[in-house]
Amino acid sequence: MHTMTNHSRYQLNELGKKNNHLFSSKFTEITLFVNDASLYLHHVEENGLGSPAVLYCMLCYVVFNSIFSLHISEHINEKSEALGEVLNGDRLVEAPYKLDFRVDLDSKSVCKKKLTKEDVAKFRSAVTKDYYFQMYYDDLPLWGFVGKVEREGKTDASEYKYFLYRHIHFEVQYNGNRVIEVSARTDTDAVADVTEDKEMEVEFLYSVKWKETTIQFERRMEKYSQASALPHHLEIHWFSIINSCVTVLLLTGFLATILMRVLKNDFVKYAHDEESAEEQEETGWKYIHGDVFRYPQNKSLLAACVGSGTQLFALAIFIFILALVGVFYPYNRGALFTALVVIYALTSGIAGYVATNFYCQLEGTNWVRNLILTGCLFCGPLFLTFCFLNTVAIIYSATAALPFGTILVILLIWTLVTFPLLVLGGIAGKNSKVEFQAPTRTTKYPREIPPLPWYRGPVPQMVMAGFLPFSAIYIELYYIFASVWGHRIYTIYSILFIVFIILIIVTAFITVSLTYFQLAAEDHEWWWRAFLCGGSTGLFIYGYCWYYYYARSDMSGFMQTSFFFGYMACVCYGFFLMLGTVGFRAALLFVRHIYRSIKCE
Repeated sequence: MHTMTNHSRYQLNELGKKNNHLFSSKFTEITLFVNDASLYLHHVEENGLGSPAVLYCMLCYVVFNSIFSLHISEHINEKSEALGEVLNGDRLVEAPYKLDFRVDLDSKSVCKKKLTKEDVAKFRSAVTKDYYFQMYYDDLPLWGFVGKVEREGKTDASEYKYFLYRHIHFEVQYNGNRVIEVSARTDTDAVADVTEDKEMEVEFLYSVKWKETTIQFERRMEKYSQASALPHHLEIHWFSIINSCVTVLLLTGFLATILMRVLKNDFVKYAHDEESAEEQEETGWKYIHGDVFRYPQNKSLLAACVGSGTQLFALAIFIFILALVGVFYPYNRGALFTALVVIYALTSGIAGYVATNFYCQLEGTNWVRNLILTGCLFCGPLFLTFCFLNTVAIIYSATAALPFGTILVILLIWTLVTFPLLVLGGIAGKNSKVEFQAPTRTTKYPREIPPLPWYRGPVPQMVMAGFLPFSAIYIELYYIFASVWGHRIYTIYSILFIVFIILIIVTAFITVSLTYFQLAAEDHEWWWRAFLCGGSTGLFIYGYCWYYYYARSDMSGFMQTSFFFGYMACVCYGFFLMLGTVGFRAALLFVRHIYRSIKCE
């Protein structure tokens, strides 16, 4: 068989990529890359050595090399990863399998290894936890389990048998000079018994079979898209979402009808009062017309929250656009993370413009401090969380730890793109300042707010405000969590976009409703209340995180726990800012409208 050096193999692999995955002739070597192994349906677990428990000797990964002293080759080639792939936790290295283009292999040895008792115990632990390996061949993913547990006819766990797979059979389908499909099947007969802690010598083997197919290259990714959209699963998914959304929309419509009738009665009452008795004492929300547009406390922080929330809303819209046009197809590794980093950097000007412009409308003077606060409001907590979690990942020697070069790239993006655009947006917002549009004059001294029942306080109002929007999305949250923190494929972005639109509508309406009832109770401090009520759905999502972690997943260990709750706290905080901005903007439009519609002296 024709042999090549590592350097020439990489050249051919890159040449294949540049030519749309075209391989010129038979015997062309296509590099098979291997990723870390992980728990089936769960995220990466850590073992007692503090490294990812990827225990298959054929993976030849650096940290596993140090554990098992596996020196299958003198030099291990690492794949050059894009930014998004590194952020995704992918660390691909060249596997010791040689799958030459259209060359069959009956059986070939990968390596022989004498396992110590400790090695056997580690393999048995991996088999028990359903670890599987993940590889990429011509950018196509393939998987296989590390081993199997024989439980048949046995009730006591101590009687179970644990077997390690020794032989992997690769099946590759091709059309012309392109690879169409690849799969890995473990041989259930070629196993090593790792039930007992005893030394043994194990030889790992592999074989390759090539088959011609009529499937076109353009359709080779459809297999992975269809895996998440099987008719039965899709029908259940749609039914659950429609059922939830219809219930929420009916309830929202019912509340909207009540609110419109109450408002109509208020307008009729106030118009009648103006005609019949000018000296009659005002009541309700009209009574506080001189205080309702009084600027809130901590207006710099409110402006920064609105600016950051607007940026995150724009980020979500752009991500949905890319998803709906098909950019995030299955196993396009790291594309989502790359898009998040790039779009967040490019939309920082929106945050600067909105925050500074709104702050200047509220007659703020220190716009530079407001701009710095805007830049740090979301990035600051995210950076601190990242520093802590990355330190944890380094301690555990996990692939989730970002290399120094990647951290440097992100810092350069923030320094050279995010911060300058933030400043430019702030300058533009300051220079385009307009007067705050208040339909009524603000009195010199604020009115005293009358005593209110407990259920009209901020916390009960936030609970009521967050429950209804959360009810519209909680079903979809399960599918998203199973995709992000598990290994379920998620491709039905149209459903997610519909749910997102409903979330925005319900959030805006429920905030408007609660703002009206707050003003009707003659409580004029609505600014911060509207933002907190709108963003309270983010707190409900974080509450769902606790339910998912303990009730729907088998994640455990300090590393998994810290990563899950740490990064989900950042995500929920982002939702809090984004939905808080939606609620505040809706409430501001509503308040302006109702006070513009009546005559106030």
